[in-house]
Amino acid sequence: MVLPHRTSPVVRYAASALVVAVIVWIYFSLLHVNHTTVALTLLLYVLFIAGQWGLSNAIFTSVLSTLALNFFFLPPIGKFTVADPENWVSLGAFLITAILSSRLSDRARDEAKEAKSQRIEMERLYDFSRQLLATDNILDLLNSIPQIITATFFIEGAALLVTARGRIYHSGRSSERIGDEMLRAASHERDIQRNDETGITLIPLMMGVRPIGALGILGKRPSRQSLEALGSMVAIAVERAGAVEQLGKTEAARESEQIRSALLDSVTHELRTPLTSIMGAVSSLRSQLQLTEQERNELLAIIDEESGRLNRLIEEAVEMAQLDAHEVQLDLQLHPIQELVDLSVKNAQEVVASHPISVRLPNNLQPVLFDLRMIEKVLHHLLENAAKYSLPGSPVCISAEQTKDAVVVSVADRGVGIGMLEKSFIFDKFYRGPGQRYKVHGTGMGLAIAKAIVEAHGGKITVTSQVGHGSVFSFELPLQPHMPEPSS
Repeated sequence: MVLPHRTSPVVRYAASALVVAVIVWIYFSLLHVNHTTVALTLLLYVLFIAGQWGLSNAIFTSVLSTLALNFFFLPPIGKFTVADPENWVSLGAFLITAILSSRLSDRARDEAKEAKSQRIEMERLYDFSRQLLATDNILDLLNSIPQIITATFFIEGAALLVTARGRIYHSGRSSERIGDEMLRAASHERDIQRNDETGITLIPLMMGVRPIGALGILGKRPSRQSLEALGSMVAIAVERAGAVEQLGKTEAARESEQIRSALLDSVTHELRTPLTSIMGAVSSLRSQLQLTEQERNELLAIIDEESGRLNRLIEEAVEMAQLDAHEVQLDLQLHPIQELVDLSVKNAQEVVASHPISVRLPNNLQPVLFDLRMIEKVLHHLLENAAKYSLPGSPVCISAEQTKDAVVVSVADRGVGIGMLEKSFIFDKFYRGPGQRYKVHGTGMGLAIAKAIVEAHGGKITVTSQVGHGSVFSFELPLQPHMPEPSS
């Protein structure tokens, strides 16, 4: 007979007595076996009870079985006395064996139960550690740790204090029951504090001998070993995320320094050249009084050209800043690609004057939704880039093709080409090829501006190149563009 584990003790004792009575009745009234068979059967039942309901119930069954064996199967039958002294030994051996076996069975049951509990806790700790590794963002991690603990260990709530940040993160009912001062006090302790009355457990978070905070859990708690492992995991995860965050800041600072150096290098070179020319021309106009009209006009032309160059540099810098801040409003309208190419070639005549331009556009190109003024700038930058980095007289080709989802516009040149390593940096702000930095005028912002404009339209820009044979820059415009949302 097997009853649920939560059955009341009275019912269990009654059930045990009933089964013993049934066994005795069968053997006494129906089968008429010897007392050894009865003793072995009752002993097996005692072991079964020990495994199912524990030691106390097994001892009760052992005593009851001993009395039944004495009364019904040992002479004189029907009396609680034993005629043969050897039967006393048998009866005592049965009782001792039953009790010892019950104790061993009960211990084995408890050990199995403890092993199962430890296995479950180990699985939960593994699951918890795996979830801790899911993010390196320190803010997301700190906010999620209490929720992860609550969900993983099936407790009422958890609270986390990180001393370095001076903030407490809650989940579940922890904010109602676990006070801030309680956690701050626990962060200066060395041992786990468990309060059975309130159901609160406080775990100090230590990195070696250095306290970094405290963890509080509310409700049913794991074993002490699991609590210690839990505290160590949380401490390591917090330190790791903090280290990753600091590494990210360091890397960002390093990249910022590199950009700043590149900006200073580019701006210094690009600003110094026109300023030097302007200053020289102005100095000549002011100091040399015997200048012919032609010479004066040439100096004024230099001033005008270099001033325009300075103005373009400033405009590019401002435009790049606006694109980065998503402050540019696009005027999206349907335009044929032919209109875009014609306008760009017309505006870039001065830039590509020394290069023959060929245009190859299919007749069946579908009109595309884009901002004509902005996309014309993209094509202008690509034409200017092709003219700068290819020899005078070499052709520049503009082509387009329509795919399933987009129209792709390409500009091909026969210039010096781009190495594999440079391709990963070519669209970065202020980047210019190391071999061309002082040979070709520019700030390195043209391709970065083009990339930002194309991405604002929901497209992308790419480059394919072979060193010594030229490059092909291509940008695609979606036929049904999905505009990226401005970042807040």
